[in-house]
Amino acid sequence: MIMSVMSIEKIVEQALQDGYLTPVMEAEVGRICDHASELSIEEYMALDQLMGALLTGEVVAVPRKQFINVMEELVLTEAIASVAEIEAASESSLDVGDIAAYALNRLPPLYATTEEGANFQRQHAKTELQELIAQQVNAAIARNLHRPNDGTPVASKNTGNEVLRQVSTLLQAYAPHFEQKSQH
Repeated sequence: MIMSVMSIEKIVEQALQDGYLTPVMEAEVGRICDHASELSIEEYMALDQLMGALLTGEVVAVPRKQFINVMEELVLTEAIASVAEIEAASESSLDVGDIAAYALNRLPPLYATTEEGANFQRQHAKTELQELIAQQVNAAIARNLHRPNDGTPVASKNTGNEVLRQVSTLLQAYAPHFEQKSQH
């Protein structure tokens, strides 16, 4: 369903019909509210109706992410270790995100909805897929190292802060509940 042309009233109508408010629907309502200089009485009434339905359980808000892909964390761990090793030994500069994305596109997903399921998937991957994960990360690194310069400016070497920023950004994307602890 395309939300970009839907009104608040239509979104609320759809949510009431389906019994669910999806993240896309929620984002569209937020976008409309943020960009409207003033909401109409119909829009306020629809929002009030939606709020009531959410409070009574007639409509359930679907969480943004109900599952995790364990393969993402395994590939990211492998990519970070390999990139750090290469960057420490050479003048090469690699983007961990590019490496991980390339490898993930060539590996099977390992989804889980519980921590128990995630542990099962991790164990399965370590016994059955670790070699394949390493091969795909290495292929991604080789591709990245030998990519011809297409005119895009590339820093000659990532600083420690740049690598830390990349890792932090990736962790936030892959582990949204990750809490960054202050280091002293």
